[in-house]
Amino acid sequence: MQVQSPLSRFTVISRLRAAGCVFAEDEADLLLSAGLAPNELVNAVQMRVEGFPLEHILGWAEFCGLRIRVGAGVFVPRRRTELLVREAAALLAALEAASAEGSPSTPPVVIDLCCGSGAVGTALAALVPGIEVHASDVDPAAVRCAGLNVVPVGGVVHEGDLYSALPARLRGNVEILAVNAPYVPTASIRSMPHEARVHEPRVSLDGGPDGLDIQRRVIAEAAAWLSPGGHLLIETSRLQAPSTAAAMVSAGLRPRIATSAELDGTVAIGQRL
Repeated sequence: MQVQSPLSRFTVISRLRAAGCVFAEDEADLLLSAGLAPNELVNAVQMRVEGFPLEHILGWAEFCGLRIRVGAGVFVPRRRTELLVREAAALLAALEAASAEGSPSTPPVVIDLCCGSGAVGTALAALVPGIEVHASDVDPAAVRCAGLNVVPVGGVVHEGDLYSALPARLRGNVEILAVNAPYVPTASIRSMPHEARVHEPRVSLDGGPDGLDIQRRVIAEAAAWLSPGGHLLIETSRLQAPSTAAAMVSAGLRPRIATSAELDGTVAIGQRL
């Protein structure tokens, strides 16, 4: 389709608003500033009207002040997950302070498990220089995408089911195990927004009947991978957090719950004793 001139901002906003986009003005500005050719802009607006995630259209998502590469069929990082990064960064800062008082140590090992686009690992590498970052996911599309984000900051990406993807040498040596495993109960997926339900992979959303199936698997083996005093951080919901914490206790971890009203986020944190 050939178009002689770009769509006006007013036209783009009107089309997006009519399609139900809550932040039509902001989305219009992002699309108009993306450097698209006129026909590409028309196609991009039409895709958004049809319910494609804006991030998939742009090719990136804003996360912790960074532009994280994302693509079709890849889970889009949510703002609430920035709490997971904040809590992990704080623990790494405390570890660095403790190390400064003692003998020099090897770089802390950080795992971004169920990494999706690798947003968590990438953000931590940007916030805490000098860490050793590994990211892994079972979905090949996610692994390819994560490589575009994690590798440029010095990290490594692995493909496989949870811990089976990780190098054996990391076992017992992980300081931070950051996990955004799927935690939506299966029956609740049908009530999710269209753009997530239709355009994001089911494997990144479906947490089983109560949403905790993958979390339980992660927690059960976490102590074997964590270093003494290391931490497992799992994004969860306020309602699920007590169950996540109880599973941590059963696995020999000491749990606490972190929440943020600003980010609408909840993270269960378990420390290996």
